[in-house]
Amino acid sequence: MATDWESILNAIEARTGVRPAGSGRAVGGGCINQAHVVGEGTQRFFVKLNRKGLLDMFAAEAEGLDEIVASRTVRVPAPVCWGTAGDSAYLVLEYLPFGGGQSGGGARLGELLAAMHHTTRDRFGWHRDNTIGATPQINDWTADWVDFWREHRLGYQLDLAARKGSGRELSRLGERLMASLDAFFTDYRPEPSLLHGDLWSGNYSYLENGEPVIFDPAVYYGDREADLAMTELFGGFGADFYAAYDDAWPRDPGYRTRKTLYNLYHIINHYNLFGGGYLGQALAMTEQLLAEVK
Repeated sequence: MATDWESILNAIEARTGVRPAGSGRAVGGGCINQAHVVGEGTQRFFVKLNRKGLLDMFAAEAEGLDEIVASRTVRVPAPVCWGTAGDSAYLVLEYLPFGGGQSGGGARLGELLAAMHHTTRDRFGWHRDNTIGATPQINDWTADWVDFWREHRLGYQLDLAARKGSGRELSRLGERLMASLDAFFTDYRPEPSLLHGDLWSGNYSYLENGEPVIFDPAVYYGDREADLAMTELFGGFGADFYAAYDDAWPRDPGYRTRKTLYNLYHIINHYNLFGGGYLGQALAMTEQLLAEVK
Protein backbone atom coordinates (compact mmCIF):
# COMPACT_ATOMS: atom_id res chain seq x y z
CA MET A 1 0.00 0.00 0.00
CA ALA A 2 1.85 3.06 -1.29
CA THR A 3 1.10 6.25 0.66
CA ASP A 4 1.63 9.73 -0.78
CA TRP A 5 2.84 11.49 2.37
CA GLU A 6 3.28 14.76 0.52
CA SER A 7 -0.47 14.88 -0.08
CA ILE A 8 -1.17 14.22 3.60
CA LEU A 9 1.25 16.92 4.74
CA ASN A 10 -0.33 19.36 2.27
CA ALA A 11 -3.80 18.56 3.64
CA ILE A 12 -2.66 19.08 7.24
CA GLU A 13 -1.09 22.41 6.31
CA ALA A 14 -4.21 23.54 4.46
CA ARG A 15 -6.38 22.68 7.46
CA THR A 16 -4.18 23.92 10.31
CA GLY A 17 -1.57 26.25 8.87
CA VAL A 18 1.11 23.91 10.25
CA ARG A 19 3.31 21.80 7.99
CA PRO A 20 4.75 18.90 10.00
CA ALA A 21 8.39 18.09 9.44
CA GLY A 22 9.26 14.75 7.81
CA SER A 23 7.07 11.83 6.85
CA GLY A 24 5.10 9.44 9.02
CA ARG A 25 6.76 7.28 11.68
CA ALA A 26 4.99 3.99 12.34
CA VAL A 27 3.71 3.50 15.90
CA GLY A 28 1.69 0.81 17.62
CA GLY A 29 -1.94 0.76 16.63
CA GLY A 30 -4.91 -1.54 16.35
CA CYS A 31 -5.37 -4.62 14.21
CA ILE A 32 -7.49 -2.81 11.59
CA ASN A 33 -5.43 0.23 10.59
CA GLN A 34 -1.80 1.29 10.34
CA ALA A 35 -0.84 4.09 12.73
CA HIS A 36 1.78 6.81 12.24
CA VAL A 37 2.88 10.07 13.83
CA VAL A 38 4.06 13.04 11.77
CA GLY A 39 5.82 16.16 13.03
CA GLU A 40 7.81 17.02 16.13
CA GLY A 41 7.23 18.55 19.55
CA THR A 42 3.94 20.41 19.83
CA GLN A 43 3.34 20.16 16.08
CA ARG A 44 2.62 16.46 15.91
CA PHE A 45 -0.36 14.70 14.35
CA PHE A 46 -1.63 11.13 14.56
CA VAL A 47 -2.37 9.51 11.19
CA LYS A 48 -4.37 6.35 10.48
CA LEU A 49 -3.93 4.57 7.14
CA ASN A 50 -5.85 1.86 5.35
CA ARG A 51 -6.83 0.84 1.85
CA LYS A 52 -8.10 3.60 -0.42
CA GLY A 53 -11.53 2.00 -0.65
CA LEU A 54 -12.06 2.42 3.11
CA LEU A 55 -12.16 6.21 3.10
CA ASP A 56 -15.81 6.19 4.17
CA MET A 57 -14.84 4.28 7.33
CA PHE A 58 -12.49 7.13 8.28
CA ALA A 59 -15.06 9.79 7.40
CA ALA A 60 -17.58 8.10 9.71
CA GLU A 61 -15.02 7.88 12.50
CA ALA A 62 -14.23 11.58 12.15
CA GLU A 63 -17.93 12.47 12.35
CA GLY A 64 -18.29 10.24 15.40
CA LEU A 65 -15.42 12.01 17.14
CA ASP A 66 -17.02 15.36 16.30
CA GLU A 67 -20.29 14.10 17.82
CA ILE A 68 -18.51 13.33 21.09
CA VAL A 69 -16.64 16.66 21.00
CA ALA A 70 -20.00 18.43 20.65
CA SER A 71 -21.24 16.74 23.84
CA ARG A 72 -18.56 18.64 25.82
CA THR A 73 -17.94 15.69 28.10
CA VAL A 74 -15.13 13.14 27.79
CA ARG A 75 -12.02 14.09 25.79
CA VAL A 76 -11.38 12.57 22.36
CA PRO A 77 -8.70 13.31 19.77
CA ALA A 78 -10.19 15.94 17.48
CA PRO A 79 -10.25 15.03 13.77
CA VAL A 80 -8.13 17.27 11.55
CA CYS A 81 -8.66 16.02 7.99
CA TRP A 82 -9.14 12.86 5.97
CA GLY A 83 -8.91 11.79 2.35
CA THR A 84 -6.90 9.63 -0.03
CA ALA A 85 -3.17 9.76 -0.76
CA GLY A 86 -1.75 7.36 -3.30
CA ASP A 87 -3.17 3.90 -2.61
CA SER A 88 -4.14 4.84 0.96
CA ALA A 89 -7.09 6.34 2.75
CA TYR A 90 -6.04 8.43 5.73
CA LEU A 91 -7.46 10.08 8.82
CA VAL A 92 -5.43 12.75 10.61
CA LEU A 93 -6.19 13.35 14.28
CA GLU A 94 -5.00 15.63 17.02
CA TYR A 95 -1.93 14.10 18.65
CA LEU A 96 -2.47 13.48 22.35
CA PRO A 97 0.50 12.44 24.52
CA PHE A 98 -0.61 9.53 26.69
CA GLY A 99 1.15 8.19 29.74
CA GLY A 100 -0.19 10.14 32.70
CA GLY A 101 -0.82 8.73 36.13
CA GLN A 102 -4.16 7.01 36.63
CA SER A 103 -4.83 8.04 40.24
CA GLY A 104 -8.46 9.11 40.22
CA GLY A 105 -8.60 8.78 36.46
CA GLY A 106 -10.93 5.78 36.47
CA ALA A 107 -13.48 7.60 38.58
CA ARG A 108 -13.25 10.66 36.37
CA LEU A 109 -13.78 8.50 33.28
CA GLY A 110 -16.91 7.02 34.87
CA GLU A 111 -18.29 10.48 35.63
CA LEU A 112 -17.58 11.76 32.13
CA LEU A 113 -19.01 8.70 30.41
CA ALA A 114 -22.25 9.11 32.37
CA ALA A 115 -22.33 12.76 31.30
CA MET A 116 -21.81 11.74 27.66
CA HIS A 117 -24.64 9.21 27.96
CA HIS A 118 -26.93 12.04 29.09
CA THR A 119 -26.55 13.43 25.55
CA THR A 120 -29.70 11.99 24.00
CA ARG A 121 -31.89 12.00 20.89
CA ASP A 122 -35.51 11.05 20.30
CA ARG A 123 -34.65 7.91 18.29
CA PHE A 124 -32.06 5.15 18.21
CA GLY A 125 -29.37 5.03 15.54
CA TRP A 126 -27.38 7.78 13.87
CA HIS A 127 -27.45 9.88 10.72
CA ARG A 128 -24.99 7.57 8.94
CA ASP A 129 -23.64 4.02 9.05
CA ASN A 130 -20.14 3.31 10.33
CA THR A 131 -18.09 0.24 11.26
CA ILE A 132 -17.46 -1.94 14.30
CA GLY A 133 -13.89 -3.04 13.71
CA ALA A 134 -13.95 -3.62 9.96
CA THR A 135 -17.58 -4.82 9.94
CA PRO A 136 -20.30 -2.50 8.63
CA GLN A 137 -22.55 -1.17 11.39
CA ILE A 138 -26.04 -0.11 10.28
CA ASN A 139 -27.47 2.87 12.14
CA ASP A 140 -30.86 3.52 10.51
CA TRP A 141 -32.95 5.74 12.79
CA THR A 142 -35.45 3.54 14.66
CA ALA A 143 -38.13 4.50 17.18
CA ASP A 144 -38.02 1.25 19.17
CA TRP A 145 -34.80 0.00 20.80
CA VAL A 146 -35.68 -3.70 20.67
CA ASP A 147 -36.43 -3.42 16.95
CA PHE A 148 -33.14 -1.62 16.43
CA TRP A 149 -31.14 -4.23 18.32
CA ARG A 150 -32.92 -7.13 16.63
CA GLU A 151 -32.48 -5.86 13.07
CA HIS A 152 -29.35 -3.72 13.00
CA ARG A 153 -27.19 -5.34 15.66
CA LEU A 154 -27.87 -8.97 16.59
CA GLY A 155 -29.70 -9.96 13.43
CA TYR A 156 -27.11 -8.36 11.17
CA GLN A 157 -24.24 -10.19 12.87
CA LEU A 158 -26.08 -13.51 12.88
CA ASP A 159 -26.78 -13.25 9.15
CA LEU A 160 -23.15 -12.43 8.48
CA ALA A 161 -21.99 -15.33 10.67
CA ALA A 162 -24.24 -17.74 8.75
CA ARG A 163 -22.69 -16.58 5.47
CA LYS A 164 -19.26 -17.19 6.99
CA GLY A 165 -20.13 -20.78 7.90
CA SER A 166 -21.06 -20.58 11.60
CA GLY A 167 -23.43 -23.51 11.19
CA ARG A 168 -27.09 -24.23 11.91
CA GLU A 169 -26.90 -24.24 15.70
CA LEU A 170 -26.03 -20.57 16.09
CA SER A 171 -28.66 -19.64 13.50
CA ARG A 172 -31.30 -21.74 15.26
CA LEU A 173 -30.53 -20.41 18.72
CA GLY A 174 -30.12 -16.88 17.41
CA GLU A 175 -33.58 -16.93 15.83
CA ARG A 176 -35.08 -18.07 19.13
CA LEU A 177 -33.26 -15.32 20.99
CA MET A 178 -34.35 -12.60 18.59
CA ALA A 179 -37.95 -13.75 18.96
CA SER A 180 -37.59 -13.42 22.75
CA LEU A 181 -35.86 -10.03 22.98
CA ASP A 182 -38.87 -8.25 24.47
CA ALA A 183 -38.53 -10.40 27.59
CA PHE A 184 -35.32 -8.57 28.53
CA PHE A 185 -37.07 -5.18 28.50
CA THR A 186 -40.35 -5.74 30.35
CA ASP A 187 -39.57 -3.15 33.05
CA TYR A 188 -36.83 -1.16 31.35
CA ARG A 189 -37.10 1.54 28.69
CA PRO A 190 -33.67 2.78 27.61
CA GLU A 191 -33.05 6.30 26.37
CA PRO A 192 -31.22 6.92 23.07
CA SER A 193 -27.88 7.92 24.63
CA LEU A 194 -24.76 8.98 22.77
CA LEU A 195 -22.53 5.88 22.78
CA HIS A 196 -18.87 5.35 22.05
CA GLY A 197 -19.94 2.00 20.61
CA ASP A 198 -16.63 0.11 20.95
CA LEU A 199 -15.58 0.88 24.51
CA TRP A 200 -13.08 -1.80 25.47
CA SER A 201 -9.91 -1.21 27.45
CA GLY A 202 -7.79 -0.67 24.32
CA ASN A 203 -9.85 2.38 23.40
CA TYR A 204 -9.18 4.62 26.37
CA SER A 205 -6.11 6.08 28.00
CA TYR A 206 -4.92 9.07 30.05
CA LEU A 207 -3.10 12.24 29.16
CA GLU A 208 0.08 13.21 30.96
CA ASN A 209 -2.03 15.29 33.36
CA GLY A 210 -4.26 12.28 34.13
CA GLU A 211 -7.24 13.40 32.02
CA PRO A 212 -9.06 10.38 30.52
CA VAL A 213 -9.41 10.11 26.75
CA ILE A 214 -11.52 7.74 24.65
CA PHE A 215 -10.86 7.05 20.97
CA ASP A 216 -11.61 4.72 18.01
CA PRO A 217 -15.40 5.11 18.39
CA ALA A 218 -18.26 3.40 16.58
CA VAL A 219 -20.76 6.11 17.51
CA TYR A 220 -24.53 5.81 17.56
CA TYR A 221 -27.44 6.60 19.91
CA GLY A 222 -28.53 3.56 21.89
CA ASP A 223 -28.94 2.03 25.33
CA ARG A 224 -26.12 3.24 27.58
CA GLU A 225 -25.88 -0.28 28.95
CA ALA A 226 -24.36 -1.39 25.64
CA ASP A 227 -21.30 0.79 26.32
CA LEU A 228 -21.07 -0.37 29.93
CA ALA A 229 -21.40 -4.02 28.94
CA MET A 230 -18.44 -3.81 26.60
CA THR A 231 -16.26 -2.34 29.35
CA GLU A 232 -16.72 -5.69 31.11
CA LEU A 233 -16.12 -7.90 28.07
CA PHE A 234 -12.32 -7.92 28.15
CA GLY A 235 -11.70 -6.25 31.51
CA GLY A 236 -9.46 -3.24 32.10
CA PHE A 237 -11.90 -0.93 33.91
CA GLY A 238 -11.54 -0.69 37.67
CA ALA A 239 -14.09 -0.64 40.48
CA ASP A 240 -13.64 3.14 40.81
CA PHE A 241 -14.90 3.59 37.24
CA TYR A 242 -18.16 1.70 37.91
CA ALA A 243 -18.70 3.30 41.33
CA ALA A 244 -18.36 6.79 39.87
CA TYR A 245 -20.63 5.96 36.94
CA ASP A 246 -23.31 4.58 39.25
CA ASP A 247 -23.06 7.62 41.50
CA ALA A 248 -23.76 9.80 38.47
CA TRP A 249 -26.41 7.55 36.85
CA PRO A 250 -27.17 4.21 38.55
CA ARG A 251 -27.51 1.14 36.37
CA ASP A 252 -30.83 -0.71 36.26
CA PRO A 253 -30.88 -4.09 38.10
CA GLY A 254 -31.63 -5.85 34.81
CA TYR A 255 -28.26 -4.80 33.46
CA ARG A 256 -26.68 -7.93 34.95
CA THR A 257 -28.59 -10.01 32.40
CA ARG A 258 -28.71 -7.60 29.47
CA LYS A 259 -24.94 -7.10 29.46
CA THR A 260 -24.61 -10.63 28.04
CA LEU A 261 -27.09 -9.73 25.31
CA TYR A 262 -25.10 -6.64 24.38
CA ASN A 263 -21.74 -8.39 24.48
CA LEU A 264 -23.07 -11.20 22.28
CA TYR A 265 -23.09 -8.65 19.46
CA HIS A 266 -19.37 -8.08 19.88
CA ILE A 267 -18.50 -11.76 20.28
CA ILE A 268 -20.32 -12.68 17.07
CA ASN A 269 -18.56 -9.77 15.38
CA HIS A 270 -15.23 -11.14 16.62
CA TYR A 271 -16.15 -14.50 15.10
CA ASN A 272 -17.00 -12.76 11.83
CA LEU A 273 -13.67 -10.92 11.87
CA PHE A 274 -11.31 -13.50 13.35
CA GLY A 275 -13.08 -16.89 13.51
CA GLY A 276 -11.66 -19.37 15.99
CA GLY A 277 -13.08 -19.96 19.44
CA TYR A 278 -15.48 -17.03 19.32
CA LEU A 279 -18.14 -19.30 17.81
CA GLY A 280 -18.21 -21.51 20.89
CA GLN A 281 -18.38 -18.45 23.12
CA ALA A 282 -21.27 -17.04 21.08
CA LEU A 283 -23.19 -20.32 21.38
CA ALA A 284 -22.68 -20.45 25.15
CA MET A 285 -23.83 -16.84 25.59
CA THR A 286 -26.92 -17.42 23.44
CA GLU A 287 -27.87 -20.50 25.45
CA GLN A 288 -27.35 -18.56 28.68
CA LEU A 289 -29.69 -15.81 27.50
CA LEU A 290 -32.34 -18.27 26.34
CA ALA A 291 -32.26 -19.90 29.77
CA GLU A 292 -33.32 -16.53 31.22
CA VAL A 293 -36.58 -16.48 29.25
CA LYS A 294 -37.79 -20.06 29.72
